[in-house]
Amino acid sequence: MIEIFSNIRNQIISFINSDKQRPILAAMAAGLYPMLFYYNSNFTLVNSWNQLANFVLYYLLVPIITFCALKLVFEKIKILNGYKKYLLSVINFILFVFLIILGTYGFRKKILILAILMAFGLGYLLYKHLNRIIVFQFLLALFLLAKLVPDLLKEINYDNSWVVQSDNIERTIFKKRPNIYVIQPDGYANFSELKKGHYKYDNNIFERFLEGREFKLYNDYRSNYYSTLSTNSSMFAMKHHYYNNVKQGSTELYKAREGIVGENPVLSIFKNNNYKTFLLLEKSYLIVNRPKIYFDYCNVDFSELSFMARGFEIDKNINEDLERVMDNNQSTSNFYFIEKLLPGHINVYSKNSKGKETERINYLKDLEKSNEWMMGIIELIIDKDKNSLIVIAADHGGFVGMNHTLESHIKQTDKDLISSIFTSALAIRWPESPPEFDNKLKTSVNLFRVLFSYLSEDQSYLTCLQDDRSYIKIEKGAPPGVYEYINQHGEIVFNPIMN
Repeated sequence: MIEIFSNIRNQIISFINSDKQRPILAAMAAGLYPMLFYYNSNFTLVNSWNQLANFVLYYLLVPIITFCALKLVFEKIKILNGYKKYLLSVINFILFVFLIILGTYGFRKKILILAILMAFGLGYLLYKHLNRIIVFQFLLALFLLAKLVPDLLKEINYDNSWVVQSDNIERTIFKKRPNIYVIQPDGYANFSELKKGHYKYDNNIFERFLEGREFKLYNDYRSNYYSTLSTNSSMFAMKHHYYNNVKQGSTELYKAREGIVGENPVLSIFKNNNYKTFLLLEKSYLIVNRPKIYFDYCNVDFSELSFMARGFEIDKNINEDLERVMDNNQSTSNFYFIEKLLPGHINVYSKNSKGKETERINYLKDLEKSNEWMMGIIELIIDKDKNSLIVIAADHGGFVGMNHTLESHIKQTDKDLISSIFTSALAIRWPESPPEFDNKLKTSVNLFRVLFSYLSEDQSYLTCLQDDRSYIKIEKGAPPGVYEYINQHGEIVFNPIMN
């Protein structure tokens, strides 16, 4: 082993002291670290094979070809011969800095121009030390690769056994077959919570609109988790995951998007009952990492997505898309999952926060926009499909009362602040009268199990309801870990689950 390290050391020293230009190594060194840097910072957004192929192409293969071609050009054209000693150093620095800035800030023209000018200057001044710089860049990449190993292992060894149901609900047969529309307004607080706590908002106009369209409003309904991905992963699995595979230093689950839009118990049940399934998104957030989509239809195509997309670049007109697919699928039983990123929530980061009072005001303005949109889409559905089952089910609360959402990962003792995280709107327009067991609708994890009990007219599935507890990952104010924040009875608690 000592001999191996000694040989590697001697080869590195020999490379550093060499005057030979190596365009392939210069290109790989410039692209490898930025690529791994982007993966380390955004792993759950880019963890698909076609994204990996794309990154290898543009971060490594294209630079290699470009570096080799430019070296050949500078050698063949006499007027450029005098500058060829600077070439690899300059383009190495430029590419290295360009890719890091692009992956961190996106295409910000002023920042990129300034960074490229600085990189040009450094490349020109340090051309004699290019081989040392290449070694340093490879060492940086090696360090990041070591950091990525746990992510890669979790990706490879991911275990989705937690979604396995404890009964035979996946074989249930529906006796009622209405078209089903689940509308998810992101971050829409429950109607009862809006009246009190940190919201203090009069939402009577919208509530009366819903009641006038035969919706039943479910007060005190809440999510089991704090984010769109964590809540929907649990909701479509009809099981708790307890953040059991969260990346260290993050709150996002591995394979969350795959569990929501990919094959899951809820979609399997609909398909087993010969329902067509439709995913209608305003933004591409739920499919940004290009998961295999198990829905029969999605209104966003992967060809519309950048490989470095964050999920908010596309803006689809859901109403138009919904009307079109409704018109084209009148002879089938259909399930529609419709996600609208309104009202959303307060700002995520402290640097963007305008203070808790202004954040509250802005949230309520967006709530009014959400109301207006929901009125339109509900009228559209009822007009075209009078006997449909329509569910309005938010994914979490608006975090109103905090300065920014990341404060939710600091231990809180204010009941209203904790409620503000999890409070979620639920309103259902049943084709007939509500079932006698709709009092089981307390948290999002059990939403579909209750709906399936209604559709199958089989209450035995209610014996396997999950606990109506709400969980969050705490990072400050207590030992880091996952804690139960709201118990089965809706009481505020602070019980460790995983530390």
